[in-house]
Amino acid sequence: MQTLTNSRQLSLVVLREIYRREAYTDVALDQGLKKANLSNVERNLATELVYGIVRRQRTLDALIDQLGKKKANQQPPDLRIILQIGLYQLRYLTQIPESAAVNTTVDLAKKNGFTQLSGVVNGLLRAYARLAKQDDPLILSVDPVQRLGILYSFPDWMIKLWIEQLGQETTESLCEWFNQSPLLDLRINPLKTTLKKVQETFLENGIKVSPVAHLPQALRLISGSRSIVDLPGFEQGWFTVQDSSAQLVTHLLGPQIGETIIDACAAPGGKTTHIAELMEDDGIIWACDRSASRLKKLQENQKRLNLRSIRILTGDSRQFSQFLESADRVLLDAPCSGLGTLHKRPDLRFRQTPERINELVQLQQELLEQTASWVKPKGILVYATCTLNSVENERVIENFLKRHPNWMIQPPSVDSFLTVFATEQGWLKVLPNRHQMDGFFIVKLVKGL
Repeated sequence: MQTLTNSRQLSLVVLREIYRREAYTDVALDQGLKKANLSNVERNLATELVYGIVRRQRTLDALIDQLGKKKANQQPPDLRIILQIGLYQLRYLTQIPESAAVNTTVDLAKKNGFTQLSGVVNGLLRAYARLAKQDDPLILSVDPVQRLGILYSFPDWMIKLWIEQLGQETTESLCEWFNQSPLLDLRINPLKTTLKKVQETFLENGIKVSPVAHLPQALRLISGSRSIVDLPGFEQGWFTVQDSSAQLVTHLLGPQIGETIIDACAAPGGKTTHIAELMEDDGIIWACDRSASRLKKLQENQKRLNLRSIRILTGDSRQFSQFLESADRVLLDAPCSGLGTLHKRPDLRFRQTPERINELVQLQQELLEQTASWVKPKGILVYATCTLNSVENERVIENFLKRHPNWMIQPPSVDSFLTVFATEQGWLKVLPNRHQMDGFFIVKLVKGL
């Protein structure tokens, strides 16, 4: 990738990688930024353009379909991206003057081999700007699924799923929330410092944070553009980056000093290290995962946080029989469709499929069956996903309980802060638009004698 000094040109190059090679948005952008020579302002604009356009691609393509002589999928691929870059600025970046959005996009077309089509680019963008002065140029279907899908840029099957499970009003609120830029949460390490000390140190360094309601270790970054590794206290192990919802999982698990605990799908290790912190690094934690490369991240954090209770095992947890009835507690943070984290993974909404979810449900059931055998009598198993899909959540648990009548759901105690997220069935459900954090499903199961 050539050295770039222009945020819009970089955005074109990165979006090309994402669309054609199915690169992950964060990875492609990170690689692009490392090779580019951009000011902070230009870096921020490139980041906004790339993430925003990947999120909003269905909406932007609908506008190209409606305003252009050729449909979006009939345009030359790079020209399609260039039009998306122009339309995104006009529609969503009101701080950029209309003339700047149009002119820079026309220049981008000329510099990338579309001089003869630069008039088409200019005409389409100016048509949008002219129509936008009267009303929204985006023409929407009366069908609620298609209307929400085009307006908020989600595939129809996902909108239909949410409407069926959550209702139309909640679905629209969810779509709005998932199109916002995500905030970053930190989990403070109580073995090293206190929430108050971190807040004070950050404030002294011009970094604004706020506590997260109901979570004793969580701080949310409000402002401050430096990278995580440059934050004060990072090297000293004062904190870990972890969404507030993910922190709820370990609090429900409730690790106790001296216990043997198994984290069945541990990488990259956010919940594993949280377990160690809550049990004061006193006990045995088996961190299992089949991804050796992702377990390296766990090892790095284990070292940075100075935790000694964690033992790492690489392999498929469905195949581990050596743990039979050996654990006081087991955490199964199951592989899932990730439909609760779509604001952080903008490409996922267009890459996930119902067929893939069916495969995941089978995997979830197999993992739950095996990991349940690791739990001692009267022991605990917590099942968690970061998805909003009852097929992967409630149905998996209901089917498991039918097969294993000696297991039962254990709701959080009435005096626990976790009751805020509890349902009448006893499991926890975190809705992003309601709780302002990743969507999660978490349930604690207790094994009978």
